[in-house]
Amino acid sequence: MSEKKQGIDKELIRELANILNDTDLSEIEVEQEDLRIRVSRAAPPATVYASAPAHYAAPAPAPAAAAVAAPVAPAASAAPARNPANTVTSPMVGTVYLSPAPGARPFIEVGATVKEGQTILIVEAMKTMNQIPAPKSGKVVEIIVNDSQPVEYGEALVVIE
Repeated sequence: MSEKKQGIDKELIRELANILNDTDLSEIEVEQEDLRIRVSRAAPPATVYASAPAHYAAPAPAPAAAAVAAPVAPAASAAPARNPANTVTSPMVGTVYLSPAPGARPFIEVGATVKEGQTILIVEAMKTMNQIPAPKSGKVVEIIVNDSQPVEYGEALVVIE
């Protein structure tokens, strides 16, 4: 293992980071033999998600009672429903599909029981359909994404308990 660490080309990592900056990509990955290097940006998606709630919070203060009740209810219901240990996240940037073909029956539905390794959805990346397996057996509690929705690396897709 120490041989692999010594073999990492720091110049290649710097080059990949420069490519990210020059092209405004959010992620780039290179794989050569048994070496895989992924360089990604985490700051821009956080900024986008942080700015969205501010727009929703601005109109709410007009009615004082609604402003107090509205932020408390979503925050309380969102926390238990999305336990990170039970959440399946996207392993890549792409477009999510809930069924194997347009008009076909979805892979999963809320309330369905899935087995570990069972395909629960597809993420298309660079014209390649990547089947996403269930990481564990359990019951589908929530499907967070919609069919044909673009997703980012690490974005929550499904909750399985």
